[in-house]
Amino acid sequence: MTSPTILFVDDEPTAVKYFERVIGAIAPVLVAGSVSEGRALLEAHGETLKVLVSDQRMPGEYGNVLLSHAAERFPHIVRILTTAYSELDDTVEAINLGQIHRYIRKPWDVRGLRLEIMQALDLATLLGERDELLREKIGINHRHMLLSRIGAVRSIGMMAGMTETFDAMGVYFSTAAAVGLRDVELDWNVLDYTDLIALEAERSGGFGQATRAALQTLQGVAFAEGHPLARLQALLGDAVSMPAGDVVTIHDATLLTEFLEGGPQTPVRPQAAGWLAFLLWLAAHGVTLQTAVEGGAMQCRLLRERHAAQAGNLAAWIELF
Repeated sequence: MTSPTILFVDDEPTAVKYFERVIGAIAPVLVAGSVSEGRALLEAHGETLKVLVSDQRMPGEYGNVLLSHAAERFPHIVRILTTAYSELDDTVEAINLGQIHRYIRKPWDVRGLRLEIMQALDLATLLGERDELLREKIGINHRHMLLSRIGAVRSIGMMAGMTETFDAMGVYFSTAAAVGLRDVELDWNVLDYTDLIALEAERSGGFGQATRAALQTLQGVAFAEGHPLARLQALLGDAVSMPAGDVVTIHDATLLTEFLEGGPQTPVRPQAAGWLAFLLWLAAHGVTLQTAVEGGAMQCRLLRERHAAQAGNLAAWIELF
């Protein structure tokens, strides 16, 4: 069965029959007799609908209310308002708010109505193609942004003098992958690629400075002084439980992924930088962590045996994501 493409909402049975007869040959039509019925059909078929045509004056809510709802829930649908009344104020307001694309006055001209609906269907197709291209663009830029951030973490470790071991970054990336990264929501209507590069550079620089500051604090105390995991609890605060032997639990897992998944305009919290600094500090002393996700939290076990130096494998870290 062909999915419905057009939704027509009008409380006048004659108008409904006329619309179905004139437009039904162009595309499959759904009909409703009120805003509430139209809203229910939108929720059921909104993903496949391309055009919504609604009368303005109906019992209960007016048509522009339904068009506003469609604009918020299903912005891909081309929205048309039709009425026999000269309600210019409501119509102009609806157009200005982006709730409708066209306004058609009743009574309809058959040829004109067909032309309007065919143009609306063509516009819906073009909007769908545009949205698909935009999704591809966002996906590519998300990937570029993630790769840039992975490179920034590696650079931070090297500038901190940790070139002899990459255990820390291996734990950092594998832990973030285990927690899972969310997609960064970017508004490409106001943010272009040049803006993104500038924001990312500023954000990475701030994260690097915060990481180095936390690392300097850790290096100011002898490694053998106190329990190493107590230093992690001091850096991350309430996000970490008190050490139980060689095990701690990080309850706020967003700290482990914040730099990699946060928006370019979202600053990174000092605790998130403290996590990377702690891993670098452990690696400098031949110690690392074994981590596991349990119930939305991250359990960390201290591994005190020394590890041989490893070459950094950027390609392997990238493949984790």
